[in-house]
Amino acid sequence: MNRIVKSFKGKKKLLSIYFTAGFPDVDDTVDIIRNLQSSGVDMVEIGLPFSDPLADGPTIQKSSTTALNNGMTTSYLFSQLTKIRDSIEIPLIIMGYFNPILQFGVEEFCRKCNEVGIDGLIIPDLPAEIFNEKYSSLFEKYEILNMFLITPQTSEKRIKFIDKVSKGFIYMVSSSATTGAQNEFSDSQEDYFKRISKLNLSNKLMVGFGISNSKTYKSAISFSDGAIIGSAFIKYIEDNGLYSIKNFIKKITN
Repeated sequence: MNRIVKSFKGKKKLLSIYFTAGFPDVDDTVDIIRNLQSSGVDMVEIGLPFSDPLADGPTIQKSSTTALNNGMTTSYLFSQLTKIRDSIEIPLIIMGYFNPILQFGVEEFCRKCNEVGIDGLIIPDLPAEIFNEKYSSLFEKYEILNMFLITPQTSEKRIKFIDKVSKGFIYMVSSSATTGAQNEFSDSQEDYFKRISKLNLSNKLMVGFGISNSKTYKSAISFSDGAIIGSAFIKYIEDNGLYSIKNFIKKITN
């Protein structure tokens, strides 16, 4: 059973953390994953840096620029992850834009993911229709799940199509803005969470974008199966380093 699917089997609400591979330093990737697992995080999204990250806010954009300047590449990331499953048991997801994956070769990328133990991909700019027509069989061949994003503007018809072609979970983007931390969710955002939860989709729901503290985390998981934190975590490790990660997780979950 895929680790992502397995992680949702219990009643616990999940916490997933996103970080950019190669940030703050190019060889921090494995240390960050180990620290996150030991801090009780349920899932990790490894960001593949890209030079034109249109959906990302300034914090993640800056981390991507730093990572690329540090020398992070797709090939180097896979080399870092070669023995990751010797010490890491939680699900690992690579999140990145389609251009670097296409340049690497979609089948070769999936093969490498399978080889190092990646459980799934999130590719924000790969439309569900194109994935379903061109790439779904490749993902199945290499046992990689693909998760799609929905926003408050996504129609119910499209949400149901995404639910049909998704495996693992649906990434419920909390707003139409780019990524970034916020202190609390608005009434309209909470209404959106409630609306999606009432659709009784077959996939689990994870809320992302804007979660930065205990209040937003608890609000997100009250309407979903878990929450994803990115910008706030990246800002934290930039300011505090890698070895106080446990403190960040405690502040979010307590």
